Amino acid sequence: MAIHLTKESKVLVQGMTGGEGMKHTRRMLAAGTNVVGGVNPRKAGRTVDFDDRAVPVFGSVADGIQATGADVTVVFVPPAHAKAAVVEAADAGIGLAVVITEGIPVHDSVAFTTYARQKGTRVIGPNCPGLITPGQSNAGIIPADITKPGRIGLVSKSGTLTYQLMYELRDIGFSTCVGIGGDPVVGTTHIDCLAAFQDDPDTDLVVLIGEIGGDAEERAAAYIGEHVTKPVVAYIAGFTAPEGRTMGHAGAIVSGSSGTAQAKKDALEAVGVRVGGTPTETARHVLAVLEAGR
Repeated sequence: MAIHLTKESKVLVQGMTGGEGMKHTRRMLAAGTNVVGGVNPRKAGRTVDFDDRAVPVFGSVADGIQATGADVTVVFVPPAHAKAAVVEAADAGIGLAVVITEGIPVHDSVAFTTYARQKGTRVIGPNCPGLITPGQSNAGIIPADITKPGRIGLVSKSGTLTYQLMYELRDIGFSTCVGIGGDPVVGTTHIDCLAAFQDDPDTDLVVLIGEIGGDAEERAAAYIGEHVTKPVVAYIAGFTAPEGRTMGHAGAIVSGSSGTAQAKKDALEAVGVRVGGTPTETARHVLAVLEAGR
């Protein structure tokens, strides 16, 4: 099993005919993803050839769903059009919208994540690498060849750290890796993924990657303490970040003692989570926990 994305998922790509959309659609197809169509109102009715596969282009998400039964969309559209793209997908009844686009205004993210939630559409992102269930499907920009199927679940704010932990633990493998994005407003949280991994019988351990700024990791720690029985190992980026300065992601800003890496580490360790000082040490913690459970 997996969370949110399986080999049965049928994927549309909004913005497939653009440069980034073309490049990553080709990579998704190579990873085994069942990409059933692209969406571009100006190019509806055409097909795009990706090596040995021709992918149709639809004029709307609704048309794509009607023709193919798609249940996932990956959004590669410019920031100014991202809100409209997600609203369109939610109105069409898509189950999962993976928003790769970065630089979306926060008020737009608030609007479309709220709207999608009301319509029953799960949003992952924005400003995220997407998610991958190794050996089954890849929706987004995560490299598919750096790990293998296994029994570790991963949820991360950081794309780069997602890739690093996937590589560090490649000999064990992952059930699903979810990059939730690092903006102040995201559609899917650490807690959402922790709940899904807790319910997934094929996930034995969860790796949680956080970073400075906000209180998402503290809230995740409280949730772990009350609801998660599987072992959780964490890494928090930003121990050396200066106060009051945005670091990397728009959400990674520290004011006083709020949102510091140390505060997050303390909250997680208080509920029994092992927190690594580096990604490599985090991977060693995972190996130790798995070995102790055998």
